[in-house]
Amino acid sequence: MILAPKGPPAARADVLERLWRDLLPEDLARYQQVLEEVLRPQAEYLTPTEYALHRRGKKLRPMLLLLAARMVHGAGPLPDKVVNGAVSLEMLHVATLIHDDVVDDSSLRRGLPSVNAARGTHTAVLIGDLQFVQAIRGFVDGIDAQRDIDLVRTVLDTAFRVCCGELDELRTDPTWDTEALLAHYWRTVERKTAVLFGLACEAGITLAGGRTADARRAGFYGRRLGRAFQVMDDILDLTHDQHTTGKPQGTDLARGRWSLPLIHAAHELGPGHPATRILRGAGHDDAQLREAAAAVRATGACATAYAQARTQVLDALTYLRPFPPSVYRDALAEIALDVVDRAPTPQYQHPATDRTPV
Repeated sequence: MILAPKGPPAARADVLERLWRDLLPEDLARYQQVLEEVLRPQAEYLTPTEYALHRRGKKLRPMLLLLAARMVHGAGPLPDKVVNGAVSLEMLHVATLIHDDVVDDSSLRRGLPSVNAARGTHTAVLIGDLQFVQAIRGFVDGIDAQRDIDLVRTVLDTAFRVCCGELDELRTDPTWDTEALLAHYWRTVERKTAVLFGLACEAGITLAGGRTADARRAGFYGRRLGRAFQVMDDILDLTHDQHTTGKPQGTDLARGRWSLPLIHAAHELGPGHPATRILRGAGHDDAQLREAAAAVRATGACATAYAQARTQVLDALTYLRPFPPSVYRDALAEIALDVVDRAPTPQYQHPATDRTPV
């Protein structure tokens, strides 16, 4: 059976907005209140650019933390430290975004000028550091049990691994063969993206007083979701325009970033193809980049990468099954499915994801 995609991300009734509205309205209100309180000590150093990073995002990672917490807590007010943890997690994520844009010299983030484009590299690095330190302070301030101290160690370990992932991406060697490039890609994605998703889900269970085994299980769900999320972002970079993704189309190709679809495309096109040469650092103009990106889209690379993202999501769903049925567990399953419901190309049709209830 073939299902047409529900539409590009920006045009769809946003799943996350609906979940915030229908399942977590009180949590969102508390989240926003705590966020403003946490940002207040930084106010003299922040501009609308930084505030927009915190306020315009979809807040996926905080949502994962809160939904995971509610899987074990149920309805009723969550402990303050859960909401504080959600804010700290997003602040940690924003810090990585700011630093990522510095490394990539990106001019746009979420459709707006990036911090480094608006304020310069030196200021952006310091603003990113400020967000990072404030995020760690937020987790430390919420400590009231030994398990929370252990969680802070996990947060620090996660931050370390995210930095390692950023460095690993810069160390990609274009002369590696396909097998080595794929192994390096998955290792980088695990560190750069997946561990933060895993931390969100593990922290939610831990801060809500859940069992260690449940926290680990939720973390496995989050890491697989994070892998799928990154793969889909890699695909959308090639297939959707700036209006949808908030950055110019083909950015990964232009910068020689060996994303999953580009690794598959280079293997299919061969080392002599213009797209592969651009990926390996050859000079090019805008017209050549457009032609190269079109050649990549004409291969089976996006479909292959999509199938791998789908596999990660199906694995993620298996880690939710041991949790008691609830609207919160269903919401986490829906988020995972939504990640791969984003069409790899505007015209692409993909096999229906297994929607068997978890």
